[in-house]
Amino acid sequence: MSARTPAYVLGGTGYVAGEVLRLIAGHPQLELGGILSESHSAAPIGEAFPHLLGAYGDRRFAGIDEIDAAIRAASAAALFSAAPHGAAAATIDRLLSAAEAAGTRIHCVDISADFRYRSAAAYGAVYGHAHAAPARIAEFTCALPEHLGTAPTPHIAHPGCFASAILLAIVPLLAADLVEPVLFASGVTGSTGSGRKPVDGTHHPRRHGDLYAYNPLTHRHVPEILACAEAATGVAAELHFVPHSGPFARGIHVTVQARLRRPSSGASVREAIAAYYAGQPFVQVVGGPPRIKDVVASNYAHLGVAADGATVAVMSVLDNLTKGAAGGAMQWMNRLFGFEEAAGLTAPAPGWT
Repeated sequence: MSARTPAYVLGGTGYVAGEVLRLIAGHPQLELGGILSESHSAAPIGEAFPHLLGAYGDRRFAGIDEIDAAIRAASAAALFSAAPHGAAAATIDRLLSAAEAAGTRIHCVDISADFRYRSAAAYGAVYGHAHAAPARIAEFTCALPEHLGTAPTPHIAHPGCFASAILLAIVPLLAADLVEPVLFASGVTGSTGSGRKPVDGTHHPRRHGDLYAYNPLTHRHVPEILACAEAATGVAAELHFVPHSGPFARGIHVTVQARLRRPSSGASVREAIAAYYAGQPFVQVVGGPPRIKDVVASNYAHLGVAADGATVAVMSVLDNLTKGAAGGAMQWMNRLFGFEEAAGLTAPAPGWT
């Protein structure tokens, strides 16, 4: 067996970084090279992620200089960035420059928002601050692996978790010209989507037993979703999106509605979507309404379809930390290195969570 490729993770003690670590632990061709955390440098990984203690034992977080040196010394390196938006770009730029100087073959998948837009101006318009590494933007492509056959750039920006769920629903509709390009979406996400740092919206007594909308019709991922959808289909669409906070930890449920261009049954639309995703191992079109519990903690997404002749509703469920973040990123990393796309990702959902 050939040596495994070292994987380096940015994002410290965040939930997505922890999920990347979990997937690396079960990957047949990757091994953990290091995980960056300046605030927890030299602290045990198991201290921040007790569920990973069995996988990583006494392994510890590293500082940026240690990660930089390790990448320079490696012949190849996989770089996963789960750092916060605004903080990711400069660190990615430094480590890519280190790899280039040393002749290290490196591919990066950024799970933050820093490389999802095609220009620094577009990024700044959404996030309100200057991009930290504008010269790197052209080296990244933002797309779901199901919507792009091959990567045209050496690095990938993975869409956000809500964006992933919505894109899985709308891209086949637009690609097959099944609907008018004016789409309405309502979605519910678990509390892990808000990150590890406690805030009012994720505090358990406030969120438990409740359901409420936030940023209705102003969610910052809408421009990202529309840009990715147009890149995948050539169709410039409108999207009107209302996100909600749900009383559970993991998972996303999205319902997308649109007016059909011609009268169609739910069965015919379902067949069209299933045909679009034929051969894609992680997207499954189910016979009834999909359920979050059937996909949580897995890299699978389930789509359900209903139609009344004039309109269609596509329901999309996925795990926000896996398929919507770390798992989708792993799919891309597998492709970038020429591994089997499903490597390390085929475990089914545990169910009854």
